[in-house]
Amino acid sequence: MADNDVVDPPTTMTAVVCHAPENYRLEQVGTPQAGAGEALVKVEAVGICASDLKCYHGAAKFWGDENRAAWAETEVIPGHEFVGRIVSLDDEAAQRWDVAVGDRVVAEQIVPCGECRYCQRGQYWMCGPHIMFGFKRKTPGGMASYMVFPREARVHKISGDVPPAHAAFAEPLSCALHAVERANIVFEDVVVVAGCGPIGLGMIAGAAAKSPAAIVALDMAPAKLELAKKCGATHTVNIAEQDPLPLVQELTGGYGADVYLEGTGHPSAVLQGLNLLRKLGTYVEYSVFGSDVTVDWSIISDDKELDVLGAHLGPHCWPAAIRMIESGTLPMDEICTHQLPLSQFQQGLDLVAAGDASIKVSLIPE
Repeated sequence: MADNDVVDPPTTMTAVVCHAPENYRLEQVGTPQAGAGEALVKVEAVGICASDLKCYHGAAKFWGDENRAAWAETEVIPGHEFVGRIVSLDDEAAQRWDVAVGDRVVAEQIVPCGECRYCQRGQYWMCGPHIMFGFKRKTPGGMASYMVFPREARVHKISGDVPPAHAAFAEPLSCALHAVERANIVFEDVVVVAGCGPIGLGMIAGAAAKSPAAIVALDMAPAKLELAKKCGATHTVNIAEQDPLPLVQELTGGYGADVYLEGTGHPSAVLQGLNLLRKLGTYVEYSVFGSDVTVDWSIISDDKELDVLGAHLGPHCWPAAIRMIESGTLPMDEICTHQLPLSQFQQGLDLVAAGDASIKVSLIPE
């Protein structure tokens, strides 16, 4: 069957369903149907994100604690890094997204309401209701044979020549590029990137596109550090063996890094970044943390007067991420290390949790 051939979907499909933290099951469920202004998509690949893993393990960020209400919901199909082909849609959806049956598409992970203060101001990625694929019952995710793109979804076409797992990497890459945009990197900057996982490697590639003076990649895995060089890092430091501070000082005449991009989600990386930065430097935090992080805030204020910025999702960066993937400039075969059938979702989660045997793990629906 050719890539653009479409067959009628079955009435039931295989899907991973979240019933509670650490209670995800492979089940047969009804195949969804697209309503007015929506599209039915046959999923080709779905990546497993670190946030998927934290949600699986019950992090308070998702399931709440004494200080916050739960955000994630049960009876939901997970997965927000996905790619697929359009099976059916009406004229309204085709015109809105400029797509047709058979097109390969990705959708941004957030489904903005279009009505809240943030959406009305063009800041859709901070949408008040914050409905995201794979975490809410209203928007089931991509760990299934089929999924529906609702009319509020932000849809992008991607080449059919790109392997499915590579195409699904558009989501984490767009997030990484947004973090780079937040940093406002200029030519003379020395940039430090903490972590050489999917987000960190994307940060390195994005930072390299800005042509700074140097990009220093930090990680504890030699193989990931070698891959960081292929993505554009000029220097690497194995922090299990070496303190990165002397190298950073050497590169900056003793002042410290201009920009620090945090992509590990490990509490120790926060203080590391504050210490590596020069006065008036820029810290960009992307990671989702599994627990609270405590630092001496006087480093940020009295000591260095740092610009500390958050980064969330990948607004306005999806076209650039797609172009980067389609260009073939990234070592995607080495980034996308594992593609498993959907039935092996637990093995996929375990691979991501181990951290040392994989970089990007994707599930391929049968």
